[in-house]
Formats: sequence, C-alpha cells, structure tokens
Amino acid sequence: MPNCTTFLDITARTSTQPALVVPSRGEAYTAADLLDRVNRIGNGLLDLGITAGDRVCIYLDSSPEYLVSYFAVWRIGAVAVPTNRVYRESELLYAVKDAGAAAVITDTPGSASVAAIRSDAPALRQVVAVGGGEGAVSWDDLLTSSPHLRAAHCRFDDLCQIQYTSGTTGRPKGAMLTHGNWIAAMDAERDVLGLTAADVYLGIYPMGHVGVSWGIAALRAGGTYVTMERFDLDAYLDLAGRYRATVVAGMPPVIHSLLRTPPGTEEQLASARAMISGGGPLAPEIWKEFHERFGIPIVNAYGLSETIVVGTGTAIRPEHYATADEFRSVGTPVGFSEVKIVDESDPGRELSPGETGEIALRGPAVAAGYWQMPAETAEVFLPDGWFLTGDIGYLDDAGMLSITDRKKDMIVMSGWKIYPTEVENVLLQHPGIRDAAVFGCSDEHRGEVPVAAVVPEGNTLPPEAVVAYAKERLAGYKVPRTVLIVDELPRVNGWKILRKVLREQFCPG
Repeated sequence: MPNCTTFLDITARTSTQPALVVPSRGEAYTAADLLDRVNRIGNGLLDLGITAGDRVCIYLDSSPEYLVSYFAVWRIGAVAVPTNRVYRESELLYAVKDAGAAAVITDTPGSASVAAIRSDAPALRQVVAVGGGEGAVSWDDLLTSSPHLRAAHCRFDDLCQIQYTSGTTGRPKGAMLTHGNWIAAMDAERDVLGLTAADVYLGIYPMGHVGVSWGIAALRAGGTYVTMERFDLDAYLDLAGRYRATVVAGMPPVIHSLLRTPPGTEEQLASARAMISGGGPLAPEIWKEFHERFGIPIVNAYGLSETIVVGTGTAIRPEHYATADEFRSVGTPVGFSEVKIVDESDPGRELSPGETGEIALRGPAVAAGYWQMPAETAEVFLPDGWFLTGDIGYLDDAGMLSITDRKKDMIVMSGWKIYPTEVENVLLQHPGIRDAAVFGCSDEHRGEVPVAAVVPEGNTLPPEAVVAYAKERLAGYKVPRTVLIVDELPRVNGWKILRKVLREQFCPG
C-alpha cells in the first residue's frame, strides 16, 4: 500500500542528475543522496522511539534539512507538523501542544525556544537540532544511522501531516493531510505544469507552507528543484538565468516587482516556459502587462492548505490563454478535482453558471478534516466529500472559475494568511489597549496588508509602541503595517466588529 515517499526509491535508481540544488550553500543532492539522508534520519527517529502515528514538529528555516525531515517523518509512518521558523514561542507552543508532538526537529537557536516551552508540552519526548543544542540530539548523530529503510506500510487515508491553517475563532486549525492526499497533489501539480525530468523548478515558497508541494512535484517528476530560503529579486533573477529554470514560482508581489525591472530582465527568464502564481488575487492589469512583456504563461492556481494547493483545485493552463483576454480566472479543475458554486446560506443548493456564491471543491487531496476540531470539521467538510472553501466566486459557461471575494475576513499578504482574531488577542494583552480590531487593506504589491485600529486605555499610546509590542509576540508577517488610534470601534449591538466599516473608512481607494 502507498507511502508518499516511495517515488524517491524509483528516482534514486534511475536518475543521476541533481534533484535538489541549494545555491546559498553551494550544495546539490541527487535523488540517491536525498534518499540516503531520508533513510538515515528516519532510522535515527525510530531509534529515538518515534513510531508510526507520532507527530513530529518541524521548526526550521527552509533548507535541505526541512525537506529531508518531511520525507523521513512520512517514511516511518509518523505525522509531520510543519511550522515556520519565524514563529514566536507562544505560536510554536500552540502547534506542539495541540498536535501532541512527540518530537521537534529544529536548529541550534530554535532549540532554545523549544527548551522554553518544553515544560508546557507534556507529550514532547525528543528534540533534534541541526548543529546541536542544549537538551537536543544532534542532527549529525542521526545521520550516522543506517541508510537502509523500507518505507512504512501505509494506506491512502493514513495521516501524514497536520498543516496548521487560518481560522476565524482565534485558534489555528490543523488540516489533516494523508498519504493519499499527497500522492494526489504530486500527480496533479506534475500534470498541470507538464513536469518532466528535463525541468528545473525555481522555488521560493517557504517549506513550512503547502506551496512546497510544487517542489516535491518536480522531484516526483525526476526534475531539479532549486531552492531559495528567502525571496530576493536580484538573486531570483540570477538563479533563474544561471540554472536555466523552466518553471519559476511566483505570486502577485513577485510578478508586480518583475514589471518594475529595467528592460533586458526578460533575458534572465528566457528559459522559463511557465510561472506559478497563487496565494492571493492577481490583478488583471498586472497579469496582462506581465504576459505581454515577458511572454511567459502564468499558471494562476487556486487551492488551499486543506487541498494541498491544486491537489484538489483549479488552475489556468497555457492552452487557456487563447480565451483569457480578461486575465481574471483561476481556471478549471486539475487532475481529479471537481468545483461547484453553492448558496452561501444553503450549501446543498448548487448555483448556475454566472451566479456568485461559495466555492466548493471535491477531490482526492481534500483533507480528512481538522485535527481535534469535530465541530469545525462538520461545518466545511461535508458528508458527500465537498469542502466549503469560504471563498466567493462564480463559474462561467465554459466552467472557468473566477474568485470575487472571501466569505471570511481573512487577510492574505504575499500568500500568507493572517486571521484577525489571533492578532487582536495579542494586542488586547497590551496594558495600554482597551479595544482592538484588525483588518486588511488592499496593497498593490502584497495583495493586502494587516491594519490595526486600537482604542487606548489612557491618553497616549504611540502607534510605534503597538507595532513593537506585536513584533515581540507574533511572526513578522502578522504584525500590523499600520496602527490607527481611534476613540471607538464600530460594532453590531456592541459586540461583533464591523471590519467592513473599518475597511471603508480607513483603506485607501
């Protein structure tokens, strides 16, 4: 039965070209090199007492070790819990404690954060640190383990990942992803991009995000995955040209930045036959200008953490460009996906083409539900397999999907989802803040940015003090870019915040 790492065994026997390239470290790994490390780390975790079903939190920067950790955890039948290295201790603790993680894989600085939360995470038994760390087992010690490890026997519906995603309750929700979900996602993304062993994919998405699936799909196809730890435009263009990238990752802010580059930049992207965009709406005028200047088809993809991007989702493909003059759609279903539009108040009622309602997806990569959240699971994972996305859109007569709005007040900045309640809960702990509301304002470069309106407890509360307070307690992308000091917040009957009113009042345009 399937384990979603067994493609490595096949590729390791058939390919000698670089599979993973890490330019910042001057490193390159063949599929055989990767499999060797995956097996050693997997055996090392087994020796530490980590077994099938145990949750293992990954708290690293994007790196070869992050990717190897995913594969090693999956290979032994355990469950990966990816997080972002920019998480503060409280955010890390939530993921570790909620998942009941038995182990954390981190690095030397990260081990200090893990040590600080360890007493509050009773299930946590082991810490592995790249470079070593106090109270941690060294990653290098695990690499001395045996390189021989057969993938654990798994079923399609066996859990292999808990992906924490945004919500509106103030509690991140852990989407339960299975081996079958990941196998479907690899196949769908390979299909939509037409990936082969000749492809070189330049990836920029953080490895703690499901966007890493595009890179894994490239590996699945036998191609080469060139990684960037953090996006930098000059480095991005240099790598695209140096490695002759055939598929390049992008998102609206990246595409917008490319349009600001001087003439001649096109040469550095001359080898690219496709660019991925996702994580937020791509303005039609930006999309059209990019296509006219660079001539690279944008694969405008739509999916969520709960669907491993387009594992179950939609995408524009190059063949759609003949009828894509308006540059607005996110395309048609990918692989074995289905999409329909339903009445927001009655999900059982399907709407006709042209009618706007909630987008529902169904297919093999839809998550099994939310970890330990049966009520939230029942709300959006319907018994007949449909997943209610919370996004609003419509289908045209040709079955092309367009997104018009979001049902919830989620903020999407450069692909990162931010939910207001979590940020508000942090701000309200400030002794000088009596009330707070967080909302998104449109931003041409980043899609949206978080803005906070706060009611001070006393007479003075400098906005910069609020920002500094948030920076100490939240990942950087969640910190409000603007803080507004107001006398009161608009509410319904004194309780529900009217974020729409705040957006209309304070957002430009």
